[in-house]
Amino acid sequence: MATWNSRGLRGSALEELINITIDRYRDSKLALIQKIPTPIKPINIDNNTRHITLAYFEMKSTVDYIGVVQGIPVCFDAKECNVDTFSMQNIHAHQIEFMEEFENQNGIAFIILYYTGKNEAYYIPFKDIKMFYDRAQNGGRKSFRFEEIDKDYLISQNKGVPLHFLEMINLDLSKR
Repeated sequence: MATWNSRGLRGSALEELINITIDRYRDSKLALIQKIPTPIKPINIDNNTRHITLAYFEMKSTVDYIGVVQGIPVCFDAKECNVDTFSMQNIHAHQIEFMEEFENQNGIAFIILYYTGKNEAYYIPFKDIKMFYDRAQNGGRKSFRFEEIDKDYLISQNKGVPLHFLEMINLDLSKR
């Protein structure tokens, strides 16, 4: 079970743990995964500091991370939840569409969901995300509860890797 400091993860801390993890995977030659920046169009730039002071999103972003694990294409998004219910509004239609197309090309798509109140991170396979999304689109629950996720996908800390999600990819592959 992964353990983080008692203050919990806030904001970009989850992404920082993922970034440390993917750096370790790269160093070990297990995977090559990159953080995908959200494309922005700068409007105002402070000429003295060269900092962007005003910008807008140039296009919809797809997922936070994309790469390859031992020859298998992977893409995933990082999400946080501070209660036991995760709103499907946090996953947009264009993200679902991209992940579905990615899986149709024999890739693996998933979400790493960190429950801040429980101090636990879970790998949510795309098939589960799609089921929750379709349910919401068809007039059902617009969220999913902690009780609904597969607890076999709890991400552990292992051998100095803060979020060892490669084990969960193997589990996902074994259940297909």
